[in-house]
Amino acid sequence: MRLRHHSGRVVHLSHGIEPRPATTLSDVVEQLDTYAAVRAGREAGTVGVSLWFPPALAAALAIDARSRTRLRAELDARRLEVVTLNGVACSADGEPDGEAAPGAAADEPDWSSPARLEYTLDLARILVDLLPDDAVRGAVATVGLGRREGWDEGKEKACARILGRLSGGLAEVAWQTGRAVRVGFRPEPGAVLDGSASVAAAFARVDKERLGVSLDLAHLACTWEDPVAYLDRLAGAGVPVIRVEAADAVQVADPVAAAETLRRYAGDGRPHAVTTPDGGYVADLAQALREFPPGPWRVLRRVPWRSEPPPPLTATTAVRRAALRHLLAGAVPATEYVDIARPGADDLADLGLSPPGAPRLPSAPASLVDRVAFP
Repeated sequence: MRLRHHSGRVVHLSHGIEPRPATTLSDVVEQLDTYAAVRAGREAGTVGVSLWFPPALAAALAIDARSRTRLRAELDARRLEVVTLNGVACSADGEPDGEAAPGAAADEPDWSSPARLEYTLDLARILVDLLPDDAVRGAVATVGLGRREGWDEGKEKACARILGRLSGGLAEVAWQTGRAVRVGFRPEPGAVLDGSASVAAAFARVDKERLGVSLDLAHLACTWEDPVAYLDRLAGAGVPVIRVEAADAVQVADPVAAAETLRRYAGDGRPHAVTTPDGGYVADLAQALREFPPGPWRVLRRVPWRSEPPPPLTATTAVRRAALRHLLAGAVPATEYVDIARPGADDLADLGLSPPGAPRLPSAPASLVDRVAFP
């Protein structure tokens, strides 16, 4: 879906496809059918999707132009378009985006490893052939450099070298194809990139023309920073917000009183990080429920849009709304791509964000801001 900002610029709205095992191109095409069915059922014009490829499949597609052409044809046949790729999970089976715990497969290899570079450049080479004909650039999302625990001087130096090679590789892709791909690093609790200060410092000496952040708003909420101040600090440091993932985290004012309700989330088989306003961080909700650091807590567990977690829990909806309004209500949009990530079981029809019936793009400022920030 494309929305017209009041400046005249286009903001792309995509639905994230949950990373899951896909060893062949046919596996990926099968996933597309779900989104095509939703698009057809809502009589939408074109729906944007953000794809994920495991490393082996990405490596194969990057050197097989015929397979990329086939995938592009499959997208066109279903009236789907791709302007972003999810390069966060870098394992054969993936991890649901935003749910991975520190040390989980989604963060390995980190950006001190050449394997992360190779995977990301493979995605860039794929993306330029999937972009719509009228698109001049796209974006790949990746991890926030690596886990903060164990990030030593050796990793820091290796990362700096590899980021230089990433910038050069992206420049080569642009020179060869005439289309640019930028890479957005995703800050998150427990990562090298987390709060606004760590992001600004890390980007002091990198190529900000091609590299920026992919900002998950559930993660932003878990920093406990004011979202407007966070975004202003990034802007002041010249760090571009390349892509935004519109999502809410769980919040609880009194964890002791809400312990039984929280245990429902702790028992879902996935670890969820917990943060507190004083900078406290616990890698997993189950651990937090044993230690009970002082509340309030924010839990990195997604809340489906247009819903609320069971009381006394609440969602960080106000953070998402404030961040999106700040990004989209200015003289020009401060991001080009907004991804709506939902758990795989959720029907995309519930998003309430399908394109208008008419093929032309909406142009009123409220049409863009309210559609995205206030679904």
